[in-house]
Amino acid sequence: MITLQRRQLVGHDILLARHGNHISAMRVDRSAGRVVAFLDDGSTDSAPNVIAPGLRMPDTLRSVLREDWKFLTAISACGAGLAGLMFAASAAVAGMSGDPAMVQMLTAYSGY
Repeated sequence: MITLQRRQLVGHDILLARHGNHISAMRVDRSAGRVVAFLDDGSTDSAPNVIAPGLRMPDTLRSVLREDWKFLTAISACGAGLAGLMFAASAAVAGMSGDPAMVQMLTAYSGY
């Protein structure tokens, strides 16, 4: 089951346990998978941002969109194409029929 929640940054907890109130700023280095802390004395320290490399973190909305954007785009395109096809078929049926009642029925149906 997908749980869409914010991922917890483990590196923040590790650095807070190491240095406490001596941290002046922290930043996340996503490319390296680490959290970097700038300390009061001007030095830096870093900690890994994962507990175990093989651990699967909970999915977030951003991670789902990043992984499945091709699938979601294809489904959206198919839906838009099907809607266009249905509109074209409705217009074609209305145009083929010479009956004004049929044209009125097809144009009024979209209002419901």
